[in-house]
Amino acid sequence: MRYRIPFVSLMAVLVFLSGAVGKEVAEMSTLTITSPVFKDNGNIPKQYTCDGKDVNPPLVIENIPRGAKSLALIVDDPDAPMGIWVHWVVWNMDPGTSQIKENSVPPGAIQGRNDFRKTSYGGPCPPSGTHRYFFKVYALDTVLTIAGNSTKRDLERAMQGHILAEAQTVGLYKR
Repeated sequence: MRYRIPFVSLMAVLVFLSGAVGKEVAEMSTLTITSPVFKDNGNIPKQYTCDGKDVNPPLVIENIPRGAKSLALIVDDPDAPMGIWVHWVVWNMDPGTSQIKENSVPPGAIQGRNDFRKTSYGGPCPPSGTHRYFFKVYALDTVLTIAGNSTKRDLERAMQGHILAEAQTVGLYKR
C-alpha cells in the first residue's frame, strides 16, 4: 500500500503536466511565409524576374512567435550553375511585419548585398532550365548590428543562436 501513494502522486503530476504542455502547444503556432502571386513550388510570375519588372513579389508572413525582436529574409537559388545564388537579403524587419508589398522593403529594414552586387532585390534569371527560389524568413530574438552591405553569409553568422523560428516557400521559374 505504501508504494501506491507515490505512484498515484506521480501519475497526478504527469497528468497535470501533460495538460499544461498540451495547452501551451495548442497556443503555439508555426511561422509561415507565402505569396499571393505564386503557390509553394509554383511558378513565379514573369514580372518578378529579370524578364519582367524585376521587382520583389508580395509576401505574407504569419504566426510570428512571441518574443521576436526582428525578422530576416533570404532569397536564394540553389540550382545556379556556380552554386547557391543569393537574390535578396533583408534584416531588422519589425516583428509586426505581416506582409512585404510588391516592389518594397518594410520601413526600417536593412537590405544586404546580393550576388548581383546590389543591395536590393534581384529577380530570378536562370541561364537554363527550371530553378527553385527559396524565400526564407527567420524570427529572431534580437535586432542585428551588422553593416548594410553585409552578405548572406554575414547575416547567417549574425543570426546564429538567435533564431526563434523559420519558414520558407519555394517559387519556380524557367525562361
